[in-house]
Amino acid sequence: MKKITGVAAFIFFNFLFISTHCHAQKVKPDTVKTGIYITSIHDIDFKQKEYTITFWLWLKYKNKDFDFLQNLEVPLAKTITRSFATVDSSEGKIYILMKLQCVMKDSWKIGNFPFDQQKLRLSIENSQYDSHDLIFSVDTLGKNYDPRFTMSGWNIDSCDISVRNKAYETAFGDETAARPHSEYSSFRVRVSVSRHASGLFWKMFIGMYIAFLIAYVCFYIHPDGIDSRFGLSVGALFAVIGNKYIIDSSLPESTSFTLVDTLHGITLFFILLIISATAYSLQLVKNNKEKQASKFDMIAAQIFLLLYIAINIYFISQANAG
Repeated sequence: MKKITGVAAFIFFNFLFISTHCHAQKVKPDTVKTGIYITSIHDIDFKQKEYTITFWLWLKYKNKDFDFLQNLEVPLAKTITRSFATVDSSEGKIYILMKLQCVMKDSWKIGNFPFDQQKLRLSIENSQYDSHDLIFSVDTLGKNYDPRFTMSGWNIDSCDISVRNKAYETAFGDETAARPHSEYSSFRVRVSVSRHASGLFWKMFIGMYIAFLIAYVCFYIHPDGIDSRFGLSVGALFAVIGNKYIIDSSLPESTSFTLVDTLHGITLFFILLIISATAYSLQLVKNNKEKQASKFDMIAAQIFLLLYIAINIYFISQANAG
């Protein structure tokens, strides 16, 4: 009896070992060695939250069922155009080389615009095989982008390549799944870029600063010309508002307070102070205190100008450093 029990236990443990071993072999995912070479990034559109990227992509793997010519997915792409593709199936491996152009959607950080730094993201997945069957690995040989190509108005700071699983909280209709959760291996590219901002900054804000200077000139108009002083200040006020609407029209909507909002808000506030100072100067003139009015104008002019310049420098330097 003991001998039978021992034989049964031996058979059971061998069966368990074989089953576990076979299961482990079954769920071991195949590796797809993947490389990318970016040749162009252009048409960065802030309003539409998109950019266009052109790149070479190559994949090396053994499982013919992966069929990346049909199953390649770029999750964040609006459009994908494949201009070239070649397949080499010699030596028991599949080697695919293709050239793609994708219009990618992305979210922009405009808090420090135009001194902003952006991260352009691109990811690649197989639409049919999840991370249980397929995982990507990075081909690290060579560079990932052409150092000769330049982005108009931008610096390319870095290009990071990584592989990780992307989770989807759904089983895509698979009723045998234990829970509505799927994971797909994702080959990810992140390009960090920063802007050449000085020229763009003055192009955008020179109208605002000229409007402020027009209002500031009011301090040097004799208090008798009160109509001219009020007229210039009010005109400058509307010029700043118009400048802000023009800049906002080229940017995506944002719920946060950006540098553009800050600089225009400061300018509007100082123009309001100038109008208030003009009203006080008028009050002094009506009380026959013209000398005091002139003295007040000169003192207010210097204080307002120095404060305005100092505050602008502070916020611009903070944005440029951030």
